[in-house]
Amino acid sequence: MAPSKKKHAPGQACIIPGGFAVLSLQFSSDSVAQHKLCVKEHRVRVEETTHRPLDRTLFVLNIPPYCSEATVKELFSQFGTIRSVELGDQPGSFKQSGPQLAKIFKPAEKQGFKVGYIVFHNPSSITVVKSHPHNVPLVVSTEQRPVRTGVQKWIQQYKESLFVRPEKLQETVDSFMQEYDKRKEEEAEQQKKEEEQQQEDAEGWVKVTRGNKGTKARPHSEAANQKALRKEIKKKERKELMNFYTWQHKNTQREHIAELRKKFEEDKQRISLLRAQRKFRPY
Repeated sequence: MAPSKKKHAPGQACIIPGGFAVLSLQFSSDSVAQHKLCVKEHRVRVEETTHRPLDRTLFVLNIPPYCSEATVKELFSQFGTIRSVELGDQPGSFKQSGPQLAKIFKPAEKQGFKVGYIVFHNPSSITVVKSHPHNVPLVVSTEQRPVRTGVQKWIQQYKESLFVRPEKLQETVDSFMQEYDKRKEEEAEQQKKEEEQQQEDAEGWVKVTRGNKGTKARPHSEAANQKALRKEIKKKERKELMNFYTWQHKNTQREHIAELRKKFEEDKQRISLLRAQRKFRPY
C-alpha cells in the first residue's frame, strides 16, 4: 500500500488510505535507510471473544524479517505496557491446530516480511501509537538490545539448534507423551459415552439426553451410523412389494424356470460322473 502524496508536516502523524498510520523504522542510529510500518486498530467482528480485544489490539503490517516477537515488543513498549505479541505470514489466527510442539520439533520458520498483532493493557496506547510522528523513527538495534543479522544471526541459530541438552529433550518428550495419552483417554471416554447413548433398550427406543445450552450437536459415531444404515435397508425391504405387477410375476416365473433347468443339468452331470466312477459291473 503506497502512502498518500499529501505532505505531512514534521512532528505530525502520517495517515494513509485505509486508516493506517505510517511509522518509520530504522535498524540502528547510524543507518541512513528507513523502513515503513503500517499500523491501525484491529477491527474484526468475528474475533470479539478471542485473545485479541478489539479496543486494545494493534494490527501491524510490513514487519521486516530481522524483527522477532521480542524485538517488536521492545520497540512498542515505549507506548504502553504490552500483554502479548503475535507474528505471522498472513493476517488471521496463528493458533496451531493439534498438540503444542516444542521449539526443537517445530519446522523452520519462513523468512520474509510479516504481519503482527500487539495487545496492550491500556486502550489509550493505541491512540499514542497512531499519533506518533512519522519523522521520528523507531530504532531496532541499540547498545542495550543489539539485534544480530546476516552471518552472526545464522551462527546463533545454528548453535541454538545444534546443542540440545539430553535431559531437556527427555523432559520435552515425556511431557508431549503425557498430553498425548491424556488426549487419547478423553477421546476413548467420549466415544464410549456416545455408544452408550446410541444403544437401544428392549423395546427399540434410544435414550436422548439434553446437552448443555449453547453446545453444538456432536456427530454420530461410526458404529451408530452403520446401525442406522442397516435399519434403513431392512425397512426398505419390508416396504418393497413383491409380484405386485404382472411383469414382476412373469420375471419371477422366468427366473424360477431358469434356476430349475440349471439345477437339472447339474444333477445330470453328477449322475453321469457317478456312473463313470462305478467299479462294479455285473454285465
